[in-house]
Amino acid sequence: MAVCPKNAWTWVRALLHSVYEQPDADSVHAQFDHVLAALADKLPKVAAHLEAARADVLAFTAFPKEVWRQIWSNNPNERLNREIRRRTDVVGIFPDRDALVRLVGAVLAEQHDEWTEGRRYLGLDVLARCRLRPADDTDETTEEEVSIPALSA
Repeated sequence: MAVCPKNAWTWVRALLHSVYEQPDADSVHAQFDHVLAALADKLPKVAAHLEAARADVLAFTAFPKEVWRQIWSNNPNERLNREIRRRTDVVGIFPDRDALVRLVGAVLAEQHDEWTEGRRYLGLDVLARCRLRPADDTDETTEEEVSIPALSA
């Protein structure tokens, strides 16, 4: 949205969301091409920007469909940033940089502990399935060839 005019945000956002709603990787790539074609005439800068970012925007298609939503979403990052912002707003003014670093470090350590002990955005079982079953059928990797190291608690 950095290169998109503000009055076109809703239209461009709707087009981009249509890419993520496709059922398979081929459809995602085809829809992305349609989006670029639709934007090329009216918003050439946006189309050029998206074309340059094609590999990054469509990187999620290399993984199994079950994890696409977790890969393309940045909700955990936004939630963590909101929590840091909330805690720093409560303090208001910090006496020095070290005090800020201590507070933010404590928030990050708390988040790390929470994700280590309990709730995970991508569970180990899902990650294991991603490694055991490649997205495309051309890879002849067997389950014996892909080893997942045991994780200590």
